[in-house]
Formats: sequence, C-alpha cells, structure tokens
Amino acid sequence: MKKNEIKKFTKDQAVKNLDKLKKDLFNLRFQKTNGQLTNPSKISQTKKDISRMKTLIGRNKNA
Repeated sequence: MKKNEIKKFTKDQAVKNLDKLKKDLFNLRFQKTNGQLTNPSKISQTKKDISRMKTLIGRNKNA
C-alpha cells in the first residue's frame, strides 16, 4: 500500500484496514509454517503496512 493511499483514510477506515491487515498477517504466518507461502516478502510488507496504519491512527488521535 502506498503512503498516498494511506493518508487518504479516515480514522474509522484506518482501524478497519488495520484489523484486516492483522488477519492477513496471521494467515501469512500459517501459510509460511505449512510451506504454502509463495511470496515471503508479503509478510514484511504487511508488517510495514500495519505500522503505517498505527502511525496514522496515532496522528489522528492527537490531532
């Protein structure tokens, strides 16, 4: 997900997207354990997206 896309989210959208990303990361970890993961870089990309969402939510909370 690009930074420009993330900045357009409202707080509610960011929270929903954060929950979705956490579920995706959970599923990616299971796929990695079972040997079904085709693109291992998706794990690190998902972690980065989660941290970007948390940062956006924190900024909106303080503003």
